[in-house]
Amino acid sequence: MKIKHNRFLIVILSFSLHFGLIGLAPGQDENEKKHDSVNNQLLDVYHLKLKEMEKDRVADSLKKMDLENQFKTSKSTDNLKKEKIQKQLQELSANEEKRLADKTAKIESMRANAKSYPVLGSFDDTLFYIYSKIGSFSASNRALAITDRIKKLVEDFSPEKDSIQIIEAETTLDIVQGETIIMSVSENDAIWNNTTKLRLAESYKSAIQASISTYKNETNFLTLAKKIGLALLVLAILGVILYYCTKLFKWTADKIKDQQGSRITGLTIKNYTVLDAERLVSVILIINTLLKWLVTFTLIYISLPIIFGFFPWTQNFAQTLFGYVLNPLKKIGSGIWHYLPNLFTIIVIFFVFRYSIKGIYFLKSEIENGKLHISGFYPDWAKPTFQILKVILYAFMFILIFPYLPGSDSPIFQGVSVFLGFLFTFGSAGSLSNIIAGIVLTYMRLFKIGDRVKIGEVVGDVIEKSMLVTRVRTITNEIISIPNSTVMSSHTINYSNEAEQGRGLIMHTSITIGYDVPWKKVHQALLDAADRTSLLLKDPKPYVYQISLEDFYVAYQIHAYTKEPNKQAGIYSDLHQHIQDCCNEVGIEIMSPHYRAARDGNLTTIPTQYLPSDYQVPSFQVQTKKE
Repeated sequence: MKIKHNRFLIVILSFSLHFGLIGLAPGQDENEKKHDSVNNQLLDVYHLKLKEMEKDRVADSLKKMDLENQFKTSKSTDNLKKEKIQKQLQELSANEEKRLADKTAKIESMRANAKSYPVLGSFDDTLFYIYSKIGSFSASNRALAITDRIKKLVEDFSPEKDSIQIIEAETTLDIVQGETIIMSVSENDAIWNNTTKLRLAESYKSAIQASISTYKNETNFLTLAKKIGLALLVLAILGVILYYCTKLFKWTADKIKDQQGSRITGLTIKNYTVLDAERLVSVILIINTLLKWLVTFTLIYISLPIIFGFFPWTQNFAQTLFGYVLNPLKKIGSGIWHYLPNLFTIIVIFFVFRYSIKGIYFLKSEIENGKLHISGFYPDWAKPTFQILKVILYAFMFILIFPYLPGSDSPIFQGVSVFLGFLFTFGSAGSLSNIIAGIVLTYMRLFKIGDRVKIGEVVGDVIEKSMLVTRVRTITNEIISIPNSTVMSSHTINYSNEAEQGRGLIMHTSITIGYDVPWKKVHQALLDAADRTSLLLKDPKPYVYQISLEDFYVAYQIHAYTKEPNKQAGIYSDLHQHIQDCCNEVGIEIMSPHYRAARDGNLTTIPTQYLPSDYQVPSFQVQTKKE
């Protein structure tokens, strides 16, 4: 009666201390029936075989008993009969050994997949595990039944008058208390535990007795009073620590407020103020509050399992609470430990490719600086070739590293990779065409940065070449971006290439002069104009072509060399000015194509400063005819 009263008191105390946290206790596994079914499926074939083996064993046992009786009753002089009986007995013993060996081998083959079921003590602590069934009881049913019997036994057990014994039955060893069979130990149980039936039964008996003894010790009034006192002491210590922690964080909050404007002046990155002093103080105070609650929660979380651990009925709560933190940490630590070989492999692969790329970069620099010459490979190819090789090597490195990444074999990870690849492929079709065109343009060497070019109808200087676009600055200072695919499909004129590497860029312009002016005079005037233009070369010498003989005029074209293709507009302007001056100086009029020789009183178009001082406007010529 005293024990029941104590147990009732302990239950009430546990409930009052841990109200609201009962839900943290681990519930019954929802998949227990499913696992039990799987376990039974694994064992069904074995049990069918076991039945046949058991029939053979019983038959062999009866036969053995009969032979032993025959051996005892046979005459001492009948040696032949005794030898025959002994031989048969040896065969039966060999069959028994073979049967045990087959059974052991079968159980060993199922050990990795078969599920075990725990037998629990009075405080739901695991005493031992059940693997096999007996009769109609499955392994899980046996474990539940044995657990129920032990818990009933614990309440009324008295070591003075009760004792637990091991009794040998026909094929099992029974662990009994009085008239109650607590459990039976079969040959299969012994094989599952790699021992004999007697040793296994003795270990089960010891575990049950220890569980009963632990229950008696833990539920006496003196032990209970000590643990209640310890729990109250832990609560008191927790309250003191929380009180001083609250004061500490209040003090830090006041200190933070006092530092506003002195030490806390704001957060500035370069010239941009991310947070002024007031906002920064608010952020720091929020962090201080979060730290306060984090410390408070941590202290409570640590103290509750300690309190739960004092009482056997709530030790599972303590293990569960610690498990919520320790189990993830163990998994993380175990995952990191098992991942170390893959991590070292990734590091080795990374450094191999890193230093390979550095070696290629060194070769690129040598070629680019002109120190290393490779036949057929131009220095301006070095940088784009290095970029292409770098991308290829990094892609190949990722392919090698990918299988070693955690979760790379996950279907979700693979599905996301395929989806991203699909988006990249169809979303960047135009960009890919421009990238490929940019690579082709690089190796075609159509132009370089600073060249004066004409792409389609756009004329200007190249200021940028990228994988996607080419940017050109026109003579009116406009920046025009041309997609590389458009550059590939358009005709391109490079004015700078020949100017830098050859004799120079030929600049030309045309004028039309009437037939009344001698062509030699026009040629000389044009050559003089080219000679006066500062950015046109004297060598090679300029030359003049008569490019057409029209109805009213002759078309003349002056050609001259220059090394400054980027200054064409200014050169043409200067050349045209000098052509006007030179023609005026020698009395050549640059007039409308529909030229008429008869002026009849019209002033010449040559400026006055170029005319002689005695120049007079011609008079009208009038002719009359008498009839």
